[in-house]
Amino acid sequence: MDRLIEETVRLNDLFDIYKGLLTEKQNAYFSYYYRDDYSLSEIAELMDVSRNAVHEQVKNVVERLNHYEEILGFYKRKRQTVQLLETLNDRMGNQEEAKKIIEEIKKVVE
Repeated sequence: MDRLIEETVRLNDLFDIYKGLLTEKQNAYFSYYYRDDYSLSEIAELMDVSRNAVHEQVKNVVERLNHYEEILGFYKRKRQTVQLLETLNDRMGNQEEAKKIIEEIKKVVE
């Protein structure tokens, strides 16, 4: 996967986890830019601010998300849990009931 795509997916995952810690405006800037794929100019027009203000806000939101992850580590633990469950699932063989439980746990952490 392309590095830029990987980073966008990671940021969207962080946003899903930490969006409750952001302000309404921060949520809007992030969503417009990373989820709706609006350009900085389009967001500036929608938010009635300069293009540079949008750039700074998006940059600040990304910094906040990374800061929250650095402190709390929920995304890292989630990824580690999913990886361990996938490894366990691969090694379980034909034990269908255990595989069903593993799949349920994965749904909870994803």
